[in-house]
Amino acid sequence: MAKFCILNSPISGGNSHYKLSTLLSSIASVLFLITSALFVLTAFRNTLTWHFQKFWGASGNFWQSGWDKILDHFGEDPFTYWYYGSLFVTVGVYWFIGGIYTLLDVFNRPNSLRCYKVQPGTNEPVDLKRILMVILNVLTNQFIVGMIVGLLWYRLMLWRGFPEIKTLPSFHWVLAELSVHILVEEISFYYSHRLLHHRLLYKLIHKKHHEWTAPIAITALYCHPVEHVLSNLLPPFLGVFITGSHVATAYLWFTIAVISTLNAHSGYHWPFFPSPEAHDFHHAKFNQCFGVLGVLDRLHGTHNLFRDSPAYPRHTTLLTLVPARELYPDVPTCRKSAAEAELPLTEDSLLSNHKMASKMMHLFCAVVQS
Repeated sequence: MAKFCILNSPISGGNSHYKLSTLLSSIASVLFLITSALFVLTAFRNTLTWHFQKFWGASGNFWQSGWDKILDHFGEDPFTYWYYGSLFVTVGVYWFIGGIYTLLDVFNRPNSLRCYKVQPGTNEPVDLKRILMVILNVLTNQFIVGMIVGLLWYRLMLWRGFPEIKTLPSFHWVLAELSVHILVEEISFYYSHRLLHHRLLYKLIHKKHHEWTAPIAITALYCHPVEHVLSNLLPPFLGVFITGSHVATAYLWFTIAVISTLNAHSGYHWPFFPSPEAHDFHHAKFNQCFGVLGVLDRLHGTHNLFRDSPAYPRHTTLLTLVPARELYPDVPTCRKSAAEAELPLTEDSLLSNHKMASKMMHLFCAVVQS
């Protein structure tokens, strides 16, 4: 099937019209997502969410009993759970998942998984010296910077107040808080990340993270200490602070956030996983795709190059085992294809194509009317 390409032309009305159109499109997209989510939740509130609520442990027979055992073993001191517990969860998840990715990159095995690489041919295998530098930097950020900032976070949570540790929150309340966490992270990460790309801050702080134009999973926290606080620690914490979450909800959210950033930096586009194409494109091009979800990138127009790139069609969750690059291969531009076929794009050829399309439309209407 032939692909029809639309050539870019100046937008009438100038940049203001274009920005207004982008803003309205972004608002429409956000409203559509919110409306769809509310419709689904409303439609299934008495069925699907009920079953999840029972699984969560509405009667307290499963999760609550397990939580009680943890409290019996470690005590009920909030500092233990908010400080040491948060450190254990984030560091443990990071190196367990990141370690698996690192083994794939170091040994370059199994070969059958290389087809899922976002940038084929890069880090195959990865340089061991560079990995050791990454490991040293990440451990420094986690155990020196992270532990110092963790004390501040705990003081802030004490000041703000949080639920008693003994009783776990309900399933619906956890869902509501996670929604806030995701929204707050999108806003805070986008603007803090974009701030780090300012010319006065990029060279001093953020350039270190961008040494990897084709990132691997454990480079997610490979950065300057200031960046680690501003973009890695602050955005996930803000949602927890605003909602005053239970520490167990915080554990769940921190786990999701760590797995998400590892996936975004992994360099692999796995089936049934969220697409890492946007953030991988950010590492390759530097000034595109600053956010997590892409909503603010769409609003501010910081994804236009990405939308025009061959990577954009691949920016989707794969529902098949076929690699993204096979489903959506790189294709030459319209002009290049025409040149290769020795068919230059002229006004006469475009007019001829328009006339042909008009004739086909008239013929189709005649057939329908008959």
